[in-house]
Amino acid sequence: MMNHGFFHKQIGRKSSNAALVARGDPPPTVARRNRFAPRPLLCIFFKSTGPVLIHSVRRGQTMDHDYYINNCLQPVIDEVKKQQPSLGIQSIKLHHDNGKPHIHQTVINYLQSEGVTVMSHPPNSPDLSPCDFWLFDLIKQNIGDQDDSESIHEAVIKFMKSLKREEYRKTFDKWIERMHLCVSNHGDYFEHLM
Repeated sequence: MMNHGFFHKQIGRKSSNAALVARGDPPPTVARRNRFAPRPLLCIFFKSTGPVLIHSVRRGQTMDHDYYINNCLQPVIDEVKKQQPSLGIQSIKLHHDNGKPHIHQTVINYLQSEGVTVMSHPPNSPDLSPCDFWLFDLIKQNIGDQDDSESIHEAVIKFMKSLKREEYRKTFDKWIERMHLCVSNHGDYFEHLM
């Protein structure tokens, strides 16, 4: 199961910012979002069979360890228990990055008390995060700009539910492949090998 935040409003993509210009002509202007513009945050939890929880953090809300437990982890654990009552939560392995709310001792204690196994994430390794190597770009390519945080939340839920189960399975397989490549290359960069 994965969790990562996602911000909306795509302002240009690297490939769309590329342009051929004649010698001496100025490059085209690329609009950038105001650095201080509000950016709605979604916490997305998914497993190899599909989405589990997509939580929208309201504007102005600080994502601290208490918020993360009460609004993300508890609902995820409840949903997993509901989806697979015979297996229980002990069958779940949670992967999240090293964001401060994720590594706070209260969060670690809570997950241990629930019997959730947490998979460690090496620092500065977005190439080992399915949200970074798969989900964020996929959402950006398929959703585009939305007017407000509620519409992006609804669009992401609809999109994630529309993905075939096989897409999630392939992503988890790719994630395992990436971990093996990282280990076999002693932690060195490996994306060129894929």
